[in-house]
Amino acid sequence: MSVRVPMRGTGADQPVIATKACNETGAKGLTYPAKQSATTDGGNANGRIAPNLAKSQPITKRQVWEAYKRVKANRGAPGVDGQTIEQFEENLSNNLYKLWNRMASGSYMPQAVKRVEIPKPDGGTRPLGIPTVADRIAQTVAKQLLEPQLEVYFHVDSYGYRPGKSAHQALARARRRCWDYAWVVDIDIKGFFDTIDHDLLMRALQRHTREKWVLLYVRRWLQAPVELSVGQQEVRTLGTPQGGVISPLLANLFLHYVFDTWMQRHHPDVLFERYADDVVCHCHTQKQAQMVLEELVRRFAECGLTLHPLKTKLVYCKDDDRTGNYPVTSFDFLGYTFRARRSKNRWGKAFINFSAGISAKAGKRIRQEVRSWNLHLRSDKTLTDLAHMFDRKIRGWVNYYSAFYKSALYPSLRQIDRKLVLWATRKYKRLRGHRRRAAHWLERIARFWPRLFAHWGLLWGRTGVGRAG
Repeated sequence: MSVRVPMRGTGADQPVIATKACNETGAKGLTYPAKQSATTDGGNANGRIAPNLAKSQPITKRQVWEAYKRVKANRGAPGVDGQTIEQFEENLSNNLYKLWNRMASGSYMPQAVKRVEIPKPDGGTRPLGIPTVADRIAQTVAKQLLEPQLEVYFHVDSYGYRPGKSAHQALARARRRCWDYAWVVDIDIKGFFDTIDHDLLMRALQRHTREKWVLLYVRRWLQAPVELSVGQQEVRTLGTPQGGVISPLLANLFLHYVFDTWMQRHHPDVLFERYADDVVCHCHTQKQAQMVLEELVRRFAECGLTLHPLKTKLVYCKDDDRTGNYPVTSFDFLGYTFRARRSKNRWGKAFINFSAGISAKAGKRIRQEVRSWNLHLRSDKTLTDLAHMFDRKIRGWVNYYSAFYKSALYPSLRQIDRKLVLWATRKYKRLRGHRRRAAHWLERIARFWPRLFAHWGLLWGRTGVGRAG
């Protein structure tokens, strides 16, 4: 409620309004106007008072603080300014206040994005854009607002970078549908993140938010230059940096209109799974699959995207019940290869089933990384030390690649044990020159202590079989 309090001294005849504390609904349950002429909205920061009405954008300090906590949990490499999370925290209060002040006043301008080339299995490189710590926090503020609004519109079979969705869910759905549909259209978009049309993306975003500050800053993030080397920058007119916090959400929104809704409108009988820019479509006949592929080529071209000519293909899901001939009978999806595999039914009878197992490329990457550890040169470490150093990485491989047809993962995991055998022959004199003896020694430890390394439970557990040497 409001009470008139007369002013003392000169001008006492002028009343002022003093706001009295009360609950949000008022004394009698009526709507209470909780507006104040000036508030600090989160208190002051080092003596600075920030009136709400002086800011043109409705961004609170709480939003910036929550975004900072998420960025800190995700860690990440420094951007063009070379500032790490630890260095940002050395003056945390001032840095967060400065970021909030600029975002809330509309004067926030992102810095250039640092480009890092990531090697690809096929010998090429994938450009990764790394924003600065402050820019990652600012993008997280916008993402936390946008994500709940967009989630209700996204397709149920879109799995990439979405809360409550995972790659394993996409793989399980794809495997199940490969049993029901004989043909697959394996789609790969060439340079997707680097070729997104900015105008089309902004048109899609404007359909889902009226927040002017979100549209303003998303446009600035899209147009932020890329730093190729020290002092050399490139103006970007297409794409969103793969590595930005908000980039996956914007990519999902773009493909939601380019692909998901288009498929529902033109081919409602064709089921699909999409994880970011990796797409698998299921068709009953080769003719239907060929028609869908030709139409998708035109559709993506209309939206400024190009399908990879080698990675995009038709696949025949050949198994015991499908005995036709077609040159392509396998495809890769999310690190797994879908092809005909020997399986057993519930009664123990063997049959050929079209199923998923770790891909050859993923297995090769695992073996290459294991070799890079140089385990045989770490004779100063104990077996427990090695487990503490590398078990987290091994556990990640086991958790992801053993979800389907786990026996396909065994050869890559045995590479770890072979390196441990070499380590044992260099560390212990009684095993030097006796690799077979060292393999038996390691097997006894693995059977007695199967939880020391994450993969030992698979290779040496009750259901696992294997040899280290």
